[in-house]
Amino acid sequence: MSIINNALSGSLAAQAGVNAASQNIANLQTKGYTRQGVLLGAVAGRNGVMSAGDGVEVMGLIRFSDSYKNQQMWRGASEQGLYTQTQPYLTQLERIMGDDLSSISNGVDSFFKALNAAGVDPTSTPLRQQIVTAADAMSQHFNSINSVMNNQLLSVHQQRDAIIPQVNTTLASIAALNGKITSAGATGTNVSTLIDARDEAIDSLASQMSLEVIDQPDGSRNVALKTGQPLVIGNIAGSMTSALDVSNQQVLSLTFTTSTFIVDNVSVGGQLGGLGGYERDVLRPMQQSVQGIAQQLAIDINAQLAAGITMAGAAGTPLFVFNASSASVLTLTPGFTADKLALAKVGGGQGDSTNLQALIKIKNNPVTLPGMSPMPIGDADTQLVGKLAITSQKNKALLQTAVTVRNQAVADWKATSAVNKDEEGVNLLEFQNMFQANMKVIAAANQMFDATLAMMS
Repeated sequence: MSIINNALSGSLAAQAGVNAASQNIANLQTKGYTRQGVLLGAVAGRNGVMSAGDGVEVMGLIRFSDSYKNQQMWRGASEQGLYTQTQPYLTQLERIMGDDLSSISNGVDSFFKALNAAGVDPTSTPLRQQIVTAADAMSQHFNSINSVMNNQLLSVHQQRDAIIPQVNTTLASIAALNGKITSAGATGTNVSTLIDARDEAIDSLASQMSLEVIDQPDGSRNVALKTGQPLVIGNIAGSMTSALDVSNQQVLSLTFTTSTFIVDNVSVGGQLGGLGGYERDVLRPMQQSVQGIAQQLAIDINAQLAAGITMAGAAGTPLFVFNASSASVLTLTPGFTADKLALAKVGGGQGDSTNLQALIKIKNNPVTLPGMSPMPIGDADTQLVGKLAITSQKNKALLQTAVTVRNQAVADWKATSAVNKDEEGVNLLEFQNMFQANMKVIAAANQMFDATLAMMS
């Protein structure tokens, strides 16, 4: 009877192998599915030296997964998420600030050209009106760029607010799957499908922030930020929130059980880190620089006008009003008209252009912007656009590298864990042959048994 028992165990093992191969083939196009296989082991003989063995047993199902490759794939997702989130903003700002018509340089150059043109006849009303018109147009250039930056800042905050609920949902899902995996694993149930779902959730979360994932002996996975704050421990999940402080800065916080942590907007990594880095390192400094140019122009021009007199002999009045807290950071003084331009020096007669020449020279006055050396006002916008272009090109290069690294990590993961239809087809045939061979053994054993009975009858 040991022959039949051996063959029966072999046929059952073959059925398990066919089942595993069929499951793999069925999930050939399932995203995140990890292929499985059977682990077979010989059963030692228990009837003395004359027993070759007692067949084969299925010792367990194998899940073809490499923890290192998973970690590499998740790190790649974080890097790609970081640079992908930043590039659209950089491209938009670079295009608008570098445009020949909408740039600040265009407005500044046009204003100083109008001042130069008035040098032909400082008493000419049309030429004076051209200065006022060019001044208003220049202010609109500043206000338009500032408005774009305000809109980008609002968009960054809205995107961050949209990502946070997704993060919290994913954290809760990972914690719930941890609980199911631990419970099912304790009863010997195959948890591969649950682990796949958890890995997919972690991969999605990794694109939004940089993670540390640590496997636990009970099958659960603890997840934390790169900076150490816990996100998921066992079946307990944390939750994140965002809020604006008094300076309109968005603050991220993480609550885990009874503890609350402040999370740095940049070091959090992933898409959230990309948004935080762009806001802190590019958008806000760029907006401060644009406003700095506008403020310096307003201060210098208003001060020079105050040093001169109008054609009527009155003291000069301010041409510009600067207000950093307003959407329109630079505007003309309400009610300012061409006859209020103080282009002559005090004591100068009709047609004197001494103060006008001083106004023209303001273009070469120095201005100091955040993170940059002092430069002439007339060159400031050009240098800002150049700096922005360098930042954008650097981000594009880093994004391309991140995409390559991520794609390679995914390819490495697929080499180990993804289903290969040719390989599974071979496995299916081998297990079918194994099953048929064991059936033949059973048939041969029955014939031998029948022959033995016939001999004894």
